[in-house]
Amino acid sequence: MSIIKKQDFIDSVADALQYISYYHPLDFVKAMEEAYHKEQSQAAKDAIAQILINSRMSAEGHRPICQDTGIVTCFVKIGMQVQWETDMTVQEMVDEGVRRGYNNPDNPLRASIVADPAGRRINTKDNAPAVVHVEMVPGDHVEVAIAAKGGGSENKSKMVMLNPSDDIVEWVLKTLPTMGAGWCPPGMLGIGIGGTAEKAAVLAKESLMDPVDIHELQARGAETTEEKLRLEIFEKANKLGIGAQGLGGLTTVLDIKIKSAPTHAASKPVVMIPNCAATRHVHFHLDGSGPAELTPPKLEDWPEVTWEVGNNVRRVNLDTVTRDDIAQWKMGETVLLSGKLLTGRDAAHKRIQEMLNNGEPLPVDFKDRFIYYVGPVDAIGDEAVGPAGPTTSTRMDKFTDMMLEQAGLLGMVGKAERGPATVESIRQHKAVYLMAVGGAAYLVAKAVKKARVLAFEDLGMEAIYEFEVEDMPVTVAVDSEGHNAHVSGPAIWQARIEELDGKLAG
Repeated sequence: MSIIKKQDFIDSVADALQYISYYHPLDFVKAMEEAYHKEQSQAAKDAIAQILINSRMSAEGHRPICQDTGIVTCFVKIGMQVQWETDMTVQEMVDEGVRRGYNNPDNPLRASIVADPAGRRINTKDNAPAVVHVEMVPGDHVEVAIAAKGGGSENKSKMVMLNPSDDIVEWVLKTLPTMGAGWCPPGMLGIGIGGTAEKAAVLAKESLMDPVDIHELQARGAETTEEKLRLEIFEKANKLGIGAQGLGGLTTVLDIKIKSAPTHAASKPVVMIPNCAATRHVHFHLDGSGPAELTPPKLEDWPEVTWEVGNNVRRVNLDTVTRDDIAQWKMGETVLLSGKLLTGRDAAHKRIQEMLNNGEPLPVDFKDRFIYYVGPVDAIGDEAVGPAGPTTSTRMDKFTDMMLEQAGLLGMVGKAERGPATVESIRQHKAVYLMAVGGAAYLVAKAVKKARVLAFEDLGMEAIYEFEVEDMPVTVAVDSEGHNAHVSGPAIWQARIEELDGKLAG
């Protein structure tokens, strides 16, 4: 029998959340390194390089890999012979660990959780509560698997109730392209099959806690139905050509994870949940001897990857750039931004819309300015801003016409694709959409030299800031003529992959 003390459990959760905020699992790093060396698409290779460089920087600096430090999901398996020395429930202990982990002054993590989700959506300020799954198992210890899941990837979760005779692989291949690039590929896909709708979702999420091991499976061969599905989906998903950040390339998924459960004879529930390029999870055990000891990985285990912008880069002064200037920019170009860059995301855009509808003056002049879709982590020490990678731009599509036409924006910076109507609005207004690499938040933040809040300070990380940036790297994703890298790139690379396969078969 083991006696688990309240403080040991809370401290272990808090320490684990700090640990995963800046340490990628090494199996993920190695898989990304392999994808980097294999990649033939220059845009995708550059994106993977930035993700790997950011990963090492975060490990060295003990700062978040991604500005979206996630919603906490915790799987707690409690041995039947365990006793607790606590006056709190497991949920309450996890939540207290979350509060302490996210409010650590040495590495504060972004509070992203809002209460009253269908109404006022008020930030809880400490990222609690967590989503906790408790299971009683044989034994005399407690096993904890904990993850911090970003909203961009979580929002791309898909669920379907298939007929028993329907093909799971066919559904995955049809559904994956509809998920866009907001989940920051390449990453893992977790698939839950069977049980009921909610059981399939939990299975999918839990499967993402497993290490990347698809290459070991390829080497030894599949033995079970799940393993056969993993290999088939892995091969066919990568032939879609979606590539890193949705720009087109050879690697879209690093691994496929599948868990299943018995289900009703009339049912086949399937849930697919992606993990992003900021994959963050860790496992630990408690046996009553004290808090969990998490061994830091060795920095020499990270690959020595460099990224150079090249000679054909376009350097832009945001303080003087004009609409005539951006008309010269072409889809796929690398641009280095310097000067004053506004920020704003969901809550700020909604408030701007309300002010415009009410005829109120806006607190910020957006005319001929660029806006960056970001919610940064709080700064520490001499930082101008904490990790500040892009959020998913698609969520701002509903506001884009308003911001271009009424507010007078010149361009936008974010991650992932824009919808067809938004691309058309960009074309009509002769504006531009630039893409920063999702999953490279600490690297991007190094380009920010000064930051100040201009408006909506009460919104916290969703306030409107003004960043002063220097050589911030971005890619022209939609140019002023409406040419769209997130459509062209995957289409080109899907065709090239088919051509390569044809040559190999011949």
